[in-house]
Amino acid sequence: MSWTDWVRGVEIEPSLYAADFSRLGEQIEVVMDAGARIFQFDVGDGHFVEPITIGPIVLQSISPLVHERGGILDCHLMIETPWKHFEAIKKAGGDSVTVHHEVCDDLPGVIAQARELGLGVGVAFNPETEPDDVAQAAGELVELVLCMSIHPGYSGQPFMPESIPRVRRLRELLPDHVYIQADGGVGPDNVRELREAGASLLVAGTSVFGHEDIAAAYCSLAGL
Repeated sequence: MSWTDWVRGVEIEPSLYAADFSRLGEQIEVVMDAGARIFQFDVGDGHFVEPITIGPIVLQSISPLVHERGGILDCHLMIETPWKHFEAIKKAGGDSVTVHHEVCDDLPGVIAQARELGLGVGVAFNPETEPDDVAQAAGELVELVLCMSIHPGYSGQPFMPESIPRVRRLRELLPDHVYIQADGGVGPDNVRELREAGASLLVAGTSVFGHEDIAAAYCSLAGL
């Protein structure tokens, strides 16, 4: 299985980093009942990004619930040495890993390591990095490219509007089979523009889990 099997068109990906961790399993079930199938799982190491977020122990606790209902766990590795953790992510139930362009000197080698474990692979890049550089380095090697529309690390930051032309530029540069993902400040004010620019994987944290009715929030973004 790969991203071509998982993506059903334009996907709203609830970001579990923004969930209520005292009710994590319950909230996963609620948004899956509403139609969500792909979840982003953000791993931060306290080095590449300031906060230490969640890791394989939490992933292991939720992966059976997600998988038994046909869901996918898309692991965004905001860490300096992502390749050291691929095996732990795989064993814990991760389906795909996205590494940051900024930390991978040997990006083809890192991608190959992930693929050897049967993981899907994406590459992310920060607002300071040019889309052209990422497309040149990874465009033919990965299944998705993640354009950060905030500075990675903290949920709830405002969307950076300059991300729209960056997504549009990526779509011009990347092969058609490579998905574009946008992450950070995604919500009702920018979902349509991101879709029109070429993003088909839209990561939504606070705009889903920050609402009392998370199912309604998800459905509103998904257009259901």
